[in-house]
Amino acid sequence: MAWLRCASLHRSGLLVLALALWQEPAPAQDYPTRPVSIAVPYAAGGGVDVVTRLVAQKLTERLGQAFIIDNRLGAGGLIASSYVAKAAPDGHTLLLGTDAQLAAQVTLRKALPYDPVKDYVPVALIGNTPFGLIVSSSLPAQSVNDLIRLAKEHPGKISYGSSGAGGIPHLLAELFMSMTGTTMTHVPYKGTAEALRDVVAGHVPVTFSGLVPVVGLIKEGKIRVLGVTSTRRVPVMPDVAPIAESGVPGFEAVAWLMIVAPAGTPKPIVDRLNAELRKALAVPEVKSKLEAMGGDPRATTPDEMKALVSRQYETWKKLAVEANLSIN
Repeated sequence: MAWLRCASLHRSGLLVLALALWQEPAPAQDYPTRPVSIAVPYAAGGGVDVVTRLVAQKLTERLGQAFIIDNRLGAGGLIASSYVAKAAPDGHTLLLGTDAQLAAQVTLRKALPYDPVKDYVPVALIGNTPFGLIVSSSLPAQSVNDLIRLAKEHPGKISYGSSGAGGIPHLLAELFMSMTGTTMTHVPYKGTAEALRDVVAGHVPVTFSGLVPVVGLIKEGKIRVLGVTSTRRVPVMPDVAPIAESGVPGFEAVAWLMIVAPAGTPKPIVDRLNAELRKALAVPEVKSKLEAMGGDPRATTPDEMKALVSRQYETWKKLAVEANLSIN
């Protein structure tokens, strides 16, 4: 009879194991059980915000729960990033991060309130986004070479606005100065939208901005776009040449937009989010809208995203060393 008891126990153990394995995907099957918050470290109405809202709308339609944008501004994205790093790892709080928060800040700051590698798990890459070199209509610069000449004639006298120290617009301006041997004065704002307002008013003559918010301002003649930061022209501004073709050979820097979740988020949830985001980006409507905004939709796996973060980290680290950049 002992062997019967052993067999019974063995069968019971197998049953428990089978039930455990069968139940493992449950978090992904049930997810999401309530609205999902996506923290965006940039102001509403900016390029990053517009793209994120478009993707969030498709996730809402596909998953049956609202994906809500939570604009948390300040400190070059540290506020939003820290908030998500400390959030419950259940997939209901996500971060729309760029290379500023997930790669550049590590090279610029001696200490961060979060670890870009240890505190997050990559979910999906939304795409790459070029920026435009924007000048006020009152600045007597009609080309990239004009701006370089003015900056060299008046070192430190021309100011440029950014979305905050360590943000992509700040780093793009530093890269531009490093490659052209010019000096301009940094004026940080809480967001790109605020910087653009002062560029339109002529208070700050230069900034780098996503292309979406500036299309209307260009048509109204309030600002000019001297070049784009990608190495190819973008559909939303086909007449604007890359900066690399307009006086700064080799200039290339595009921001990537990436959804990440707090470390410890169950893999089934991460995998489901990745799959749903890839499907959303493949929808012709979404793809065409992202491209019209100047974006380059890219669906990737979490492992590919880790490699991307590593490469971008090296790029900004090199700039930080060469330009002696740091943020206290």
